[in-house]
Amino acid sequence: MREYEFTFIVQPEISDEGLQGICQKFEGILEKQGATRLFYEDWGRRRLAYEIQRFQKGHYLVLHFLDDGKCVPELERAARLDDSTLRFLTVLADEEVADVEARIAEAARLEEDRLKKAEERVAREAEEAAARAAEAEARAEEEAAAAERAADEGEDESPADADEGEDEDESPETADEEGEEKELAS
Repeated sequence: MREYEFTFIVQPEISDEGLQGICQKFEGILEKQGATRLFYEDWGRRRLAYEIQRFQKGHYLVLHFLDDGKCVPELERAARLDDSTLRFLTVLADEEVADVEARIAEAARLEEDRLKKAEERVAREAEEAAARAAEAEARAEEEAAAAERAADEGEDESPADADEGEDEDESPETADEEGEEKELAS
């Protein structure tokens, strides 16, 4: 029995349900051909090295499976016919898997670890989003309080307070009178 890695890139805007449908189609082909599915690696959305069909990003997935090589052409044929699959590549990962049952058990453990890490990542992202939302709310409250204080300070200022910056000795009328007296003297 050989182990294969079938790496494929799908369009980035494909929904999770659409992605599940594509994966189920490939799994159906494996099942029909008698191959053993090990696990999926979801590498997520990444930037492509070059533009493919006007897409600059793609969603990368890797399907690991055991087979004698008979299902590879059918799997690649299905990938070619699927419009949402941008690129694919099948690689022989291990020429001879000695203990198939041990490899299947190891793959199941790896899949469980990946699911646990994905759940932890989702929980961490939710906590970070909640912290960002709370921080934005606090910032908005501070800005509203500052605006309210500024509005209150503006109302408290009386006309007498506004003149505090001017000299009492030199009012505008006095300055004009002194300027006229200097002109007459010259």
